[in-house]
Amino acid sequence: MEAIFTAENFVTLFLLILLQAVLGLDNLLYISIESKRAPLEKQKRVRQLGIGLAIILRIVLLFVLLRLIALFQDPWFEIHETGVFDGSFNLHSIIILLGGVFIMYTAMKEIWHMMVIEEKHGEPKKKKSVTGIIISIILMNLVFSFDSILGAIALTDVFWVMATAIIIGGLVMIWMAGRVTEFLKKNRMYEVLGLFILLIVGIMLLSEGGHLAHIKIFGNEVTAMSKTTFYFVIAVLILIDIVQGRYQKKLNKELH
Repeated sequence: MEAIFTAENFVTLFLLILLQAVLGLDNLLYISIESKRAPLEKQKRVRQLGIGLAIILRIVLLFVLLRLIALFQDPWFEIHETGVFDGSFNLHSIIILLGGVFIMYTAMKEIWHMMVIEEKHGEPKKKKSVTGIIISIILMNLVFSFDSILGAIALTDVFWVMATAIIIGGLVMIWMAGRVTEFLKKNRMYEVLGLFILLIVGIMLLSEGGHLAHIKIFGNEVTAMSKTTFYFVIAVLILIDIVQGRYQKKLNKELH
């Protein structure tokens, strides 16, 4: 017992919690946007249940990864169209690629809904079912969890440390998700910004999945978008949104 609860393990636990927090920002945004599609009175329950079930499945995934890591790393199939498309796909890359496609689809669909008439013949836009939203949150949570779990495995092989970090990270996410959702409700203009950030998240996942699969298109290898580049793009988007908002207020004052 004394060998398990060492100072080194607690330092690693702290680092893993920080890792969960940094890598969980994009996941948090997805949860906040997705939960808004549920009826107002059920949104909190949807977030709590979706993240809670995802925490349990993350621990199961961690257990599986520790024992079947080769299954996720060994190639499942390869495509070789010389000079056009090459790739070697394992389970890890397939999951990341599918997650990226789904997130991009979700973001573009919501952006499109904002651009067209959402109501026809007086009927409100259909709400997605609560079960469907919870399933989406769980699946995306698992997609986002791969990086943090693999990062955790690289730092330690102590199961309780990794599992505890996942649980604490999940509880923080439940606490933060409600606040992010409330912020988006009170500041509707930031919804578009959030959706475009989500679109960038999808692109990042596609680049990461393409890198894992060693995809080459016309001889050019797909490289993963670095976290530095990702956060720089997000910072630029936020800056543009702030400048645009202030400029719009200035124009409104001049018109009136």
